[in-house]
Amino acid sequence: MRRLHYHRVDVFTDRAFGGNPLAVFTNGRGVSTETMQAIAKEFNLSETTFVLPPDDARHDWRVRIFTPGSELPMAGHPTVGTSFVLAREHLVRRDAKETTIILEEGVGPVPVRVEFSSGEPVFAEMSQPLPTFGPRLEDRRAAAAMLSLDENDIDDGLPLEVVSCGVPFLYVPLKSLDAAHRARPRADLMEGMRDVPPGVFVLTREVEGEGSTVHSRMFAPGLGITEDPATGAASGPLGCYLVRYGIVPRAASAGIVSEQGIEMGRPSLIHIRIESEGDGEITGVKVGGQCHFAGEGFIEV
Repeated sequence: MRRLHYHRVDVFTDRAFGGNPLAVFTNGRGVSTETMQAIAKEFNLSETTFVLPPDDARHDWRVRIFTPGSELPMAGHPTVGTSFVLAREHLVRRDAKETTIILEEGVGPVPVRVEFSSGEPVFAEMSQPLPTFGPRLEDRRAAAAMLSLDENDIDDGLPLEVVSCGVPFLYVPLKSLDAAHRARPRADLMEGMRDVPPGVFVLTREVEGEGSTVHSRMFAPGLGITEDPATGAASGPLGCYLVRYGIVPRAASAGIVSEQGIEMGRPSLIHIRIESEGDGEITGVKVGGQCHFAGEGFIEV
């Protein structure tokens, strides 16, 4: 039997029992892919990460990310939370107010900027790949049905579109906060929809929290995630969607705050920065937030 040490953090929150929980194994050396997947299924969190030495010596660490059902090439809250744990455990430089580390993930090198206060990590922000847009879903009635909503709940002034910054999600704009609260995923209908990725992201411009830009929910029952309390990989494309369609004005660096997880009782705040050039082309996608250390332990495998 081998005893593996893990850390538990809540990501995109500054308090216990908020945000998105994550398990981080800072020493994944010698652990097989099958065992990593079995551990992720055992923990049954939306993601579990395993840290390994980098393949390229110019980078800091290699990170593998698993849902209970499969491995992911990239994910937001695992990247932010793993960076926080590495900084907290003195596995990256902490001798300045901030540092940037490079994590190797399935999509390639991912830069993460970590801020410190009194020597401790307080904020982490990852860079995501530039967005790709499309295809669009034209059947609004079918989209509403797979969310247990009425077609009139969907905002007819915005497209239903797949956007990706490494991981694709379908973005479904809703007219109201009430519609967002009422949304319930229909896994049977989602699986039968063409051009619909496993993750379906609903958003509305009506918000609950002062300072929030958008209210969000993400459903991925096909990945074993009925609902996710905070989805970093979907938040970069969300920011790009909001900027592209004028919900948030274009700027050299447009700041966005997405509130998510409220319906689950795990409120999360995800900070998004979308950088653009003068001609409006998106040139940078940043997603970050705070983390709360929840504890640590061992598992024997």
